[in-house]
Amino acid sequence: MTAQHSAAPRFRLSPMRPRDPGEEGRAASTLELFFDLVFVIAVSIASSHLHDTVTEGRLGDGVVNYLVVFFGIWWAWMNFTWFATSFDTDDWLYRVLTIVQMGGVLILAAGIGPVFENEDYRLLIGGYVLMRIIMISQWLRASRGARVARWTTIIYAAGIGLAQILWVMWLAIDDSMIRSVGLVVLILAEVAVPVIAEARGKTPWHPHHITERYGCFTIIVLGESLLASANTVFDALGEVEDIVPLISLGVLCLIVTAAMWWIYFWPPHHRAIGSLGGSLRYGYGHYFIFAAAGAFSAGVGVEADSQLGASALNPVLATFTVSVPIVVFVLGVWVVAIRANANAVVNTVVPACALLVLLDPIIPVPTFLTTFFMVIIVITLVVFPPLDDNGRTGAEAVVR
Repeated sequence: MTAQHSAAPRFRLSPMRPRDPGEEGRAASTLELFFDLVFVIAVSIASSHLHDTVTEGRLGDGVVNYLVVFFGIWWAWMNFTWFATSFDTDDWLYRVLTIVQMGGVLILAAGIGPVFENEDYRLLIGGYVLMRIIMISQWLRASRGARVARWTTIIYAAGIGLAQILWVMWLAIDDSMIRSVGLVVLILAEVAVPVIAEARGKTPWHPHHITERYGCFTIIVLGESLLASANTVFDALGEVEDIVPLISLGVLCLIVTAAMWWIYFWPPHHRAIGSLGGSLRYGYGHYFIFAAAGAFSAGVGVEADSQLGASALNPVLATFTVSVPIVVFVLGVWVVAIRANANAVVNTVVPACALLVLLDPIIPVPTFLTTFFMVIIVITLVVFPPLDDNGRTGAEAVVR
């Protein structure tokens, strides 16, 4: 046997070794982008059920169920994303396992309806557990070539495995109080696994790659929200005589979605994940950013139903279902990425204008304040660019 043949990868599999965190030109792969699209299906279904439940007047139930369902969507996406930035081999086994995970996402998506309708979590957790089992196999495969991060990969696999056993056991609980407490404990257990594992030894994440992945998912979720919001307004236009409020709502959708995009991509996100603490804050903080982006379209649907007289929700509360997701999104981006890269003016205007959006539901001109304050934020970001590595704005650096 020649040396060339003896060196051929066994079963045509590439060794799963840690990727170089300083790798030049590292970008999101087509498989990762394909993976994101399946998750957006789940986000869209969750947003649709949030809209239906809130329109029926069950605001509390809708919000709680949405936040729980969205945790499953976001957590499975986030775990794969951080794993891939460290150990992506893109060989056939890695691709097959990723596609099986995508099947788990579709099962989870099919289980969203039963959760909102009658608190039936069986199908949703079945899809979630399938995705997590695949991640266990990926972490175990990575452990063989992880070198100094070997124990970290094993802790990931063991922690995820233990959590899945507990999720299955949780399904057997009948008492509603114990069930609710158990749900919170299990969510905390899941988010604790990376904290414990990374404290043992950091996996080699790529700052530019991981923040590009978050940016891609943000664009997809914002696009889904814009599409859902536009369809809601278009469908409602033929059902009312006074179309001015609906036109205002449609304008709001476009301006606010564009402003959300502008705000999100203003700061250099890669600076936020230099340390373990910063990475955890960035990764976990995006739960609120993604969930708010998904809930925005639901809020627009609720507001449109309210204007048509087809909602059981109080009109003021209906308007808050649009305002609150916007506020959460903007404040979330400010906390995880803008604050450390902005001067005092930006760090005053962004959170202040975000909070002032909450005044919109109490004035007689629909959506005016929301649109006004989001435009003010964007103008401020245009005037004051992000700080450079020396703590100066781009304009200051040019003058000097």
